[in-house]
Order: sequence, then C-alpha cells, then structure tokens
Amino acid sequence: MDEQFVRIPAGWFEMGSDDGAEDEGPVHRVWVDAFDLAVYPVTRMEYEAFLLDTGHERPREWESFGSSPDLPVVGVSWLDCQTYCGWRGTPGAPLRLPTEAEWERAARGGIEGRRYSWGDEIPGWIPQGGRGPLDGPWPVTLGEPNAFGLYGIGANIHEWCADWYAPDYYAVTPERNPRGPESGSRRASRGGAWRHAVTISRCAARSRIDPSFRYTDYGFRIARDPN
Repeated sequence: MDEQFVRIPAGWFEMGSDDGAEDEGPVHRVWVDAFDLAVYPVTRMEYEAFLLDTGHERPREWESFGSSPDLPVVGVSWLDCQTYCGWRGTPGAPLRLPTEAEWERAARGGIEGRRYSWGDEIPGWIPQGGRGPLDGPWPVTLGEPNAFGLYGIGANIHEWCADWYAPDYYAVTPERNPRGPESGSRRASRGGAWRHAVTISRCAARSRIDPSFRYTDYGFRIARDPN
C-alpha cells in the first residue's frame, strides 16, 4: 500500500478535555496551520521495504502478529520513526511525525467536543465493540474514515507524536502551532490500543513513554508540510 495523504485544513479548535485525566486540561483554544497527514498508519509492508533497504533493526516481536501487508507496523520506538521518516522523505518533501496538537486536530475531524473521531459512541466496526485485549492489531483499512478521511485514528495502536511530554504543558502552551516543551524524558503519543481493556481512545487522551521503548501496541502515522 503506497502512502496516501489528506490535507488537514488550517483552523482553530478546542484542545483537551475537562472530564478526562488531569493532563488533558485545561481545555484551550489552539490554531494549527494546514498540514498533510497519512490516511493510514505506516504498514508492515511499508516498514519492511525500509528494513530491506537499510538493514535497520527489526521492530520488537516482528514475527508475532502475522505477515499481512496491511497490518500496522508495531514495536517501533520514537527513534525508529525518525529514521524511517528520514529514509522515506526527500529533501523537497520531508516527512515527520505530527505534533500532539496536529494529531488531535486531525482526530477531531473539524467537529468540536466529541469523545471519539467518529462521534460520542464507539463505532460498530471496532472489533468486539472496543473490548480488549485482542490477540494483535487489526488491518489499517478496517472501518470507516473520520470526517477528514483518516482511517483508524485513535484506535488499534498508539501513534507516536513529535512532542516531548509534560503533564502541565496545556497551562503554558502557545495559542498557535504548539510543539510541546523544549525538553523532557518521554515522548507523547495518542490513540490506542489493541492491548488495552478498551481498544479505542478519546480524542483528548494523552500517553507518553521513553522514546527508545519498543512496545507492541505502538506504531506511527506520518505527516508532512504542504508544498
């Protein structure tokens, strides 16, 4: 599957939640410039091409979840994602991870206040009604796209974001194009995950782990700036 992108339009949105974890607040108004985001997370097939071309170390438990080409790649660290983006991009069209603000803007699909990318209820196409854990991730093409045309965003896997994580960042974040704190010990992620008791996350829910960790419910979706 070749990488496909959709244009996420520039705009304001209400970021965060007042009824979630403490690090999701306060709700604050954020402007995000237009950017392109991949319709699907990076797949096993796409990542295998990178491995074969570069000899990069395989993801954790690479053989554990089958070889279907449309499964999302999992078991990759934030550092692995950076190397992949550098390999797949070009000088004229570099690829990158989305920021937390970009990710949440995209997940909300231009619709304010909803819990999930598809509305306030878990969509019916989510395997087992969103009850987990499952035996592994499901194909990236499963289900219906959100209002921006993105598949699976918020469910199935955690998706790495570019930002360093800080629990109190929302209290000091800039209003336009926030990119996270300048330093930290953990990188932010969003969505997920098949290993959890609930396999879909609210749009505002935040996660974070050490950027070197390779968890088997962690993958990524790539972004790029408009040409």
